[in-house]
Amino acid sequence: MNEGPINTPQAAVGTWTPEGETPPRPSEDDLIAACASVFDPEIPVNIYELGLIYTIDIDDAGAVKVEMTLTAPACPSAQELPEQVRDAILALPGVSACDVEVVWDPPWDQSRMSEDARLSLNMY
Repeated sequence: MNEGPINTPQAAVGTWTPEGETPPRPSEDDLIAACASVFDPEIPVNIYELGLIYTIDIDDAGAVKVEMTLTAPACPSAQELPEQVRDAILALPGVSACDVEVVWDPPWDQSRMSEDARLSLNMY
C-alpha cells in the first residue's frame, strides 16, 4: 500500500510511433490518486488509505478494472462509493471505460489501513 503523499493526477500524454500517435495512458500513480480522491463520508480518510482498493488494472485500450471492498456489507455508502471511484477514474485522460467491482474476499480489516490512516483515526 502506498503510504507516501498522494499525488494529484498529471495530464496523461500520448506518444508518437511510426504508426501514429498513441492515446494518452494514465500512470499507476494517476489511478491511485483518482481512487484516493474518494472519501467515505463517515470517515475522514480516503478509501485508498483505508485499504478498500484491492486491485487496479488497465488494459491497452484504456479500460480500467477496479476491485474494491467496503468496511462492512451493511455500509451506508455501499452504492455511492463505487460510483465515485468510477467517476474519478473516468475523469482521467486516456481512460476509455471503468468497471468497479465490490468484492468481499478477502474481507476488509483494519490491518489493510495505511499507517497514515491509522494515525488519523487513532487506531493502533
